[in-house]
Amino acid sequence: MRTLTDNLAAVPPEYFSRYLPGGTETASAVLILFGRGDGRIGPNGHEFVVLTQRSSAMRSHAGQVSFPGGRLDPDDAGPVSAALREAREEIDLGDQGVHIVATLPTLSIPVSNSAVTPVLAWWARPTPIRVRSPAEVERVVAVSVRELLEPANRFTVTHPSGYRGPGFAVADLFIWGFTAGVLAKVFDLAGLTRPWDRSRVEPLLSTVALSAGGGGEPR
Repeated sequence: MRTLTDNLAAVPPEYFSRYLPGGTETASAVLILFGRGDGRIGPNGHEFVVLTQRSSAMRSHAGQVSFPGGRLDPDDAGPVSAALREAREEIDLGDQGVHIVATLPTLSIPVSNSAVTPVLAWWARPTPIRVRSPAEVERVVAVSVRELLEPANRFTVTHPSGYRGPGFAVADLFIWGFTAGVLAKVFDLAGLTRPWDRSRVEPLLSTVALSAGGGGEPR
């Protein structure tokens, strides 16, 4: 984490995305929660990151893999409290042992008119998590960082609309868009990215693109 936090301080918001907030978007926050697995949660002895698969009934980004998170409520003190609250509501996350490492620059997702602040955290004492809000989340997974970094699991996602962006395929999850873009940048800043075949392209299924939205993701 030290390498990551040191490098975070040196990069501008544009490093993460060409889409930056214009002041009219809905404020949101997501929790990028890393931890070390103990066999109950995540791979035993190896790092993981918590990801969710959004409900297919959601109006925006339906079925897409995402970080826990959502809109800021009036009672939220800011992005950190909003990200933690949303994680409690969505996946029953207990705050104990969750250490906030940094907040990343606020990024825009034009397709949903959202200004999203990613909150980076380390989960020192993982406890059981579950889908607490089925209306929002269909699945929660502690995804192996080692598998995300495996070159065979990385590719570039494309769509006839012109969209191109990072992609990962692990744990039966197709990770693309905002989530994949932020993960790729975080791994780069942490010095963890391994050489991968940048000529490998995976077309985005039209049904996924229509339900999840393709614009505004970091790339």
